[in-house]
Amino acid sequence: MFWVPNDLGHPRLGLVVPKYGATAVARNRLRRKLREIARRSVLPELASIDVVLRPRVSAYEAEFRDLAADLERWLQSL
Repeated sequence: MFWVPNDLGHPRLGLVVPKYGATAVARNRLRRKLREIARRSVLPELASIDVVLRPRVSAYEAEFRDLAADLERWLQSL
């Protein structure tokens, strides 16, 4: 996870979902999960920064609530 301040006045999210041998369906499913988590809980709490997420291979198997908990822990560490 990387972040950089921006001058837009709102946060933005970028996702880099590597293949790791997964199918396009699995990559898109993971991408949708991460966007939804960010939309619901992460982005509303952030200042105007650009955030880039690059999940690890274990994220493909993780449950929605586990991914959400990891992102919320990251948010609290800022």
